[in-house]
Amino acid sequence: MANLPAAEISADPALVGQLIREQRPDLAGLELHVAGSGWDNHIYRLGADYAVRLPRRRSAAGLTANEQQWLPQLTAEVPIPTSAPLFSGTPCELYPWPWSITRWFDGQDVSLQPRDRNTALAEGLASFLNAFHRPAPPDYPRNPFRGGPLPERDRSVQERLDTGMVPHAVRVREVWSEAREAPGWPGPSLWLHGDLHAANLVSKDQALQAVIDFGDMTAGDPATDLAAAWLVFDAAGRTAFRAALGPQYDADPHIWQRARGWAVCLATVLLANSDDAPGLNLLGSETLMEILTNDREGTP
Repeated sequence: MANLPAAEISADPALVGQLIREQRPDLAGLELHVAGSGWDNHIYRLGADYAVRLPRRRSAAGLTANEQQWLPQLTAEVPIPTSAPLFSGTPCELYPWPWSITRWFDGQDVSLQPRDRNTALAEGLASFLNAFHRPAPPDYPRNPFRGGPLPERDRSVQERLDTGMVPHAVRVREVWSEAREAPGWPGPSLWLHGDLHAANLVSKDQALQAVIDFGDMTAGDPATDLAAAWLVFDAAGRTAFRAALGPQYDADPHIWQRARGWAVCLATVLLANSDDAPGLNLLGSETLMEILTNDREGTP
């Protein structure tokens, strides 16, 4: 059974408060509250407007460093707010890894709302991708799990399908095989969010308020992020999402076939690794049902 990885450093409120006093003393008077923990980060709310994100594990420290290096400039002109660092904390004797202060978004975790409400978010998410998906420089941060050719993910997907934790595994394997055989992305490596599912989106007043958690950021095949068509939306939402995307995606007739394959890949990750995170497990189940309901269609 897969569980949340143990924290290698427990960043308790006293430690976080001391970091803020040392590196951002102008914010030290703000109230600090535990907001939760994910696979990679401790999350605190700082005052009304800020969040503090600190890696829980050494492997996540490099992801934080990537966000600090790249995100502020990449997201400066995108039309949707993001969790790009507002302040980049530096390693010190008290805490050995980089950490960040970002904006706090007070809206709704999109994974917690019914999918039929997400159609209202389609235009906002498409506008984010239209702006964010641009060619990356040669030194973009590499990610062995996102953005590359689908056949490179075959062994991992097949292993997850063999665990018994993914329902309808026979049908899912058929969909995966079709997607895996699609021709690859013919264009340049584009910047990718890398983990664009509903739990990394925030909504407010029936609109997309923010795109968050860029820890898997990399560059490659934009079909990786277009998997959001199934990870976020129902059939009506997928139609609206695709209609709002820019024409740059239409040049590749196989992009939606690969996007559906990436949706399979990410849904099986959620199903096989979320025993202690029922919300993410439900997200994986809902995504799988969206994929299988439309498994005879090559596009959303």
